[in-house]
Amino acid sequence: MAVLDFDRGRTEIGAQTELLAATVAEADLTAAVPSCPGWNLGQLLRHVGGVHRWVETVVAKRSSDPVDDDLVNDLSVYELDPTAAIAWVREGADRLLHALHDAGPGLRVWTPAGPGSTEFWVRHALHETALHRADAAETLHRPFELTADVAADCFEEWLDNARSPEAYLPDPPLLGPGRTLAFHVPDGHGWLVDLTGPEPTWRRGRATAAASVTGAITDLLLFVYNRPHRVEITGDERLVHLWRERTAFWLEG
Repeated sequence: MAVLDFDRGRTEIGAQTELLAATVAEADLTAAVPSCPGWNLGQLLRHVGGVHRWVETVVAKRSSDPVDDDLVNDLSVYELDPTAAIAWVREGADRLLHALHDAGPGLRVWTPAGPGSTEFWVRHALHETALHRADAAETLHRPFELTADVAADCFEEWLDNARSPEAYLPDPPLLGPGRTLAFHVPDGHGWLVDLTGPEPTWRRGRATAAASVTGAITDLLLFVYNRPHRVEITGDERLVHLWRERTAFWLEG
């Protein structure tokens, strides 16, 4: 179950878009983005605005079939003027927020994982916006932080995606006896990833595990997305990095 409900997620899409706009205001959009090799800031903004428009199309059209994602992945045309780029991103976010408001929660639509609902798309759009705000902040050497509930929702989406069979193909095997991962934050919250059964599971709560990753919730999120972070790993560090590498399959391509 998501940490954030539909309305809060929708509100946060707008909030994260404004924070992204503030981050890149007056920036040199030709600056290379270290966490997104091959992109500059102009292309990053094009991608985020494209995500918003793609999701808006799925939701507004009540699509039951796949929707072309060229808006997301075709970065050949982009703005280098910050004012124009920010205006374009804001326009896409506004269109998306209106489409989500009109559709409401629970509307059945297509998702990349099959039939789903508008809740999936609120989450996806929010997390794309937040993570790429982190990339922009890193590029410009500016601070980045998320509220704990937004970061936890992003982190749990990763854990949900990490249960997909594609992550657990052999060579080398990831599932096996004694293979557990604990993620802890200083305030007492935690998550346990259990790789000991026939398929992976996760649950909320602190636990002892073969390996532990400890840090602020924003840093745990940045860690799984292979962004600069401040976490401490204890125990089977190789297992932690193998799990992170294999569960990132859905970011490829």
